[in-house]
Amino acid sequence: MSRVLVRATNWLGDAVMSLPAIRAIRQVFPHAHLAVLARPSVAGLYSRETCIDRVIPYPRQKGVAGRSEFAAGLRREQFDGAILLQNAFDAAFLTWLAGIPERIGYRRDGRGFLLTRPIRVPEPGEIPRHERFYYLELLRRAGMIERFPVTNAIRLDGIEAARQSGLAHYASLGMAGPVIGISPGAAYGNAKRWLPERFAEVAQAFLAECPQVALFGSQSESALCETVASQLRAARVDVRNLAGATSLGEFIDLAAACRLFLTNDSGAMHVVSALGVPTVAVFGATDDTTTGPTGPLARVVREHAECSPCLLRECPIDHRCMTAVTAGRVTTVARQLWEESAPAWTHEAKF
Repeated sequence: MSRVLVRATNWLGDAVMSLPAIRAIRQVFPHAHLAVLARPSVAGLYSRETCIDRVIPYPRQKGVAGRSEFAAGLRREQFDGAILLQNAFDAAFLTWLAGIPERIGYRRDGRGFLLTRPIRVPEPGEIPRHERFYYLELLRRAGMIERFPVTNAIRLDGIEAARQSGLAHYASLGMAGPVIGISPGAAYGNAKRWLPERFAEVAQAFLAECPQVALFGSQSESALCETVASQLRAARVDVRNLAGATSLGEFIDLAAACRLFLTNDSGAMHVVSALGVPTVAVFGATDDTTTGPTGPLARVVREHAECSPCLLRECPIDHRCMTAVTAGRVTTVARQLWEESAPAWTHEAKF
């Protein structure tokens, strides 16, 4: 195939975890034109990757007419094959409408008849549990790769350039020196959210080393971030609430320039850990063995609860998996990570 289309995943965290598969596709087709079809919300992540030639934004389409019109544009691109990392029926339907001759994806969501190569979905225990292997296994079962590439730490491209851009952005906000980043939200649901006041407590513990904090989130999480910001301001911490005020690209730059990042299991967590930033993530309702951050600079904090991981959006009882995680426990983990990562975070260090 000389022109390859990859249908990307829709969620930011999944987009990060799919990067090893996309890079493997580039190695399989080193000279092909590789395009990624992605929702506008994650297109900014893929556009930074050097292995991708083009990112095609795919806004939400209304009905068959909207999809047909979009598919007509894809048809004119004359792609030889489509590799569907997204599981939805829509991904197969769109590429079928576009007349792409080779359509490879997992046989699920009732879409097998639309694929030229429907791939059996792996059963539990057949592959390593982390989600990045789910995408890589599609390629292996399709005969594109023989074995999984080494992916102990997922890393984004252009980390140093992002860091420099982020430092300049912080300087324009009047923030010089180390910054702690905090993302207290989680798009999937409240069950994944640690208590906001405890994020503030942990940041306050680093007041001597890092009296500056940047809060990140969506526009809908602005009030949540302000709860954390108010507590930090009362403790004389220099804090900026940037929720809803940054594009994905700006968030990536600002996150890359953070000295430490505190977060829940979220898309932000995956991005920050993939930037090589020291990351502490609080888990409760979800399973860190399947969707946890990767690499030696990421730490997961969780406490045992008999009902965890439940994978629910909202906790039906008392949120015990999160309330059991104390600020002291997270501070201890964050302090250890701060000290371990110090040699790599001097002014002379490079990513």
